[in-house]
Amino acid sequence: MTEILPRRDEPYARGRTALLLVDMQRIWLEPGLDPDHADWGPDHYFYQINREVVIPNQRRLLAAARASGVEVLHTIIQSLTEDGRDRSLDHKLTPIHIPPSLPEGLPPPELAPVGDEIMLPKTSSGVFNSTNLDYLLKNLGIRHLVVAGVLTDQCVDMTVRDGADRGYLVTCVADACAAPTPERHATALKAFGGYCWVTDTATVEARFKALGTEAQP
Repeated sequence: MTEILPRRDEPYARGRTALLLVDMQRIWLEPGLDPDHADWGPDHYFYQINREVVIPNQRRLLAAARASGVEVLHTIIQSLTEDGRDRSLDHKLTPIHIPPSLPEGLPPPELAPVGDEIMLPKTSSGVFNSTNLDYLLKNLGIRHLVVAGVLTDQCVDMTVRDGADRGYLVTCVADACAAPTPERHATALKAFGGYCWVTDTATVEARFKALGTEAQP
């Protein structure tokens, strides 16, 4: 018997859809906070695209998801210990260390978790590798995982590929993600596009809102 497979862009299902924001933290988003890019001024492409496009688009996604009952999750790069001894070897070598007491390591207020939304600290590029995200998504009954965040060619890339490998139907919201250059962003989308449905904020926002309409009596 031939197995009937879903499409990557099949309609979202109420109660089975989640939005995941990846690494939307002040330290990466606000000029002057990231010590590795102290030479990037406020007009650098990365800060500009986040300020003018990515963050406004993510706010739209958050508003639509919250209004429609879509599960919202956040992941941030953050060590569990103040000295970072729990970090992955890769993060020690890089080095990347954001202690839990660092305010700049949290999301900006406009993207911060609301209510009991789950926020997972991670110490690897792939959130599935250093958190219990897969366990949580399965407990929540999630089938459709919508991903937005930074960097497109690093942590977003890993999230999309690993999510697909674990059996989720992954959506990447292209205009709600960013990389340090437009070329890196475009190359990444092309590279991992086979693992997900790549679409835009307006399309996902409309789908989220439709789920809310379905719930009306």
